[in-house]
Amino acid sequence: QVQLVESGGGLVQPGGSLRLSCAASGSIFSINTMGWHRQAPGKQREWVASISSGGSTAYANSVKGRFTISRDNARNTVYLQMNGLKPEDTAVYLCFYSRLGRDYWGQGTQVTVSS
Repeated sequence: QVQLVESGGGLVQPGGSLRLSCAASGSIFSINTMGWHRQAPGKQREWVASISSGGSTAYANSVKGRFTISRDNARNTVYLQMNGLKPEDTAVYLCFYSRLGRDYWGQGTQVTVSS
């Protein structure tokens, strides 16, 4: 019912920036939470950031102060502005959409931070 398509990943040098986008389509409810997890090789999947339809945001400590999550409710799109990227930020970034405890996931976009 809900499809999520991420874009904006790529290769960037340490200290650089990227902006990820995630567009939701299908049976979208106006009240929801969207955000991002990431999965790095050999590590557990990590929650990164969330934003409610009302605009409330939350961040993992590892990205707080460097990443900013935002959304465009009219477009059902969530963004993740990533600044000051570090090699440890390298991961597949997965967009999620949550409604009444039910989660939907995108297939992910690769972010690689390397010199």
